[in-house]
Amino acid sequence: MDEKAIVLFSGGQDSATCLAWALKEFPSVETIGFDYGQNHSVELEVRQVFLENFRSSFPDLTKNLGEDHLVDLSVLGAISDTALTGEREIEMNEAGLPNTFVPGRNLLFLTIAAAVGYRRNAKHLVGGMCETDYSGYPDCRDDTLKSLQVTLGLGMDTRYVLHTPLMWIDKAKTWQLANEMGGTEMVDLIIKDTHTCYRGDRSKLHPWGYGCGDCPACELRASGWSVYADGASHQEGAGQ
Repeated sequence: MDEKAIVLFSGGQDSATCLAWALKEFPSVETIGFDYGQNHSVELEVRQVFLENFRSSFPDLTKNLGEDHLVDLSVLGAISDTALTGEREIEMNEAGLPNTFVPGRNLLFLTIAAAVGYRRNAKHLVGGMCETDYSGYPDCRDDTLKSLQVTLGLGMDTRYVLHTPLMWIDKAKTWQLANEMGGTEMVDLIIKDTHTCYRGDRSKLHPWGYGCGDCPACELRASGWSVYADGASHQEGAGQ
């Protein structure tokens, strides 16, 4: 493709994998992150570490990685009442969703990314939303994002394309995709230099990365890793 892409890069496993994917698909890529008052704000620090180490470890892949944009969306945290933006235990809410759901988050993220893209002449927006292994967030659904793509195009009179390379794959296949993008070195970089834990816990390094080990994000990441690692070991055994 001969156009520029902007990747929603939070500093987590999914967005890091999507960034590597985008760099193979587009000749020019920029990243965007959001400070929305999240409790796990350590991801904002980790994302810079990842970008730095990503560039040094994969100079050929990242040669067309351009500017990083960090946007203050603290208003989102101010108007939210969730376990990600307030002092609350993680639990299910009355609507049957985990209270880690931040209403409007992905809608705002993509709208802001489109506005930045308008200025940067980037019509491709890449996000790590997934409808396979996820917590039921309605703003991660494929139908939601297809609708938003149409709305953004109409509202800005510019044709945007929303890419969600993880939409129909589970966490094990997300690990596999990272391996396909950069081998074990890419997988190791994601383990050590990304952050997904909702509690912002980086006190312990598990085989799958840092985290508390029992929040929904850690459980998804760990279970996917278990399936991926088991499959990888079987492949190695078959090749001997």
